[in-house]
Amino acid sequence: MVMGRRPEVKTAPGPVVALDTVLLAQQMAISLARLPFRRPLHGRSTWLSNLGASTTREMVRSFMGYATSLPLAEFRSIEILLDDLCRVVMPPIVTSFGVDHRRVEIGGVPGILYTPKDREPVGVIIYLHGGGYIGTSPTMYAFFTARLCAETSCAVFVADYRLAPEFPYPAGALDAGSVLKAAIEAGVPADRLVLAGDSGGGGLCTTMALAAEDHDGLVRPAGVILFSPEVDLRMDEPSVTDNAELDILPWNVPTTPYLQGTDPTNALVSAVEADLEGFPPTCVSWGGDEMFRDAIRRFAAKLDEAGVHTHTHEVPGMFHVFQILMPWADESQAIYGHVATFVEAIFEGTPPLPDGVLDRIHELR
Repeated sequence: MVMGRRPEVKTAPGPVVALDTVLLAQQMAISLARLPFRRPLHGRSTWLSNLGASTTREMVRSFMGYATSLPLAEFRSIEILLDDLCRVVMPPIVTSFGVDHRRVEIGGVPGILYTPKDREPVGVIIYLHGGGYIGTSPTMYAFFTARLCAETSCAVFVADYRLAPEFPYPAGALDAGSVLKAAIEAGVPADRLVLAGDSGGGGLCTTMALAAEDHDGLVRPAGVILFSPEVDLRMDEPSVTDNAELDILPWNVPTTPYLQGTDPTNALVSAVEADLEGFPPTCVSWGGDEMFRDAIRRFAAKLDEAGVHTHTHEVPGMFHVFQILMPWADESQAIYGHVATFVEAIFEGTPPLPDGVLDRIHELR
């Protein structure tokens, strides 16, 4: 369920939410009015692609800036509205990809399970959605995660893990661990299991991969797929300020709601500080214009130094999670192809999924 529908989470009165929605619409209209002054046709690609990128950047930046300025109860209420809208809009799009979806619980964690309609899945991807550890929901990711299912021929479970500040670290990691353990207990072989995520969800993926060695019942997956992951919560790399004008993220990216006293140099929340020897094969992609660029570069370099099999892709001129926000772009299409190739490579030579394993997953609670 979206965070605002959890019984422990406070939401705002209806009239306040209505006013917030009107003001949000006004803010988005203002962002469009600013667009001509942002040199929207300027960039590395065709004028049409540049216009799409500029519009996306301006709209998302304005939305994030406005939404995160609201009191928490109002933020959660706006999130409910967006989730409800996606529940109406997304199902036909999911179907168009040749993918089925249903809401299930794995390890007590709710989420959405996507499966290919016309073929048996070759593996299982546990997807941890982004949102800076504080926002969004699995439903809002339906377009991207259904596409991921279609491109990789894997079943994809998008976990609705708990978010900060109501549930700071390690709540999200504990939920992800419960999903991982339950999938293994249901019979999913570790060599056919992949962790994937973007932004904060990508950071959670690294947390799980690093924690697996020290926790009973956890296993390291066959591979990890990361899209613009948050791998350094100190936020002190040069690109955080150098790319602030180019990215979709607010210039003051918040980490305190998630950490709430946890040391940002702790390797479990900032993978750039970790010993990455033995880390699973990893496919990581990011934008050359994003604020997290330098930290991700450092993380990718440490993977190489540790001898980890990696597919790394920095895409010039692209901002944070462009793969999700601009699915039509040639740059995003190329990343989808890289991910499919990566999954095929890590599964090569391993036994297929056991018969009936998806039925057992469907039955999990």
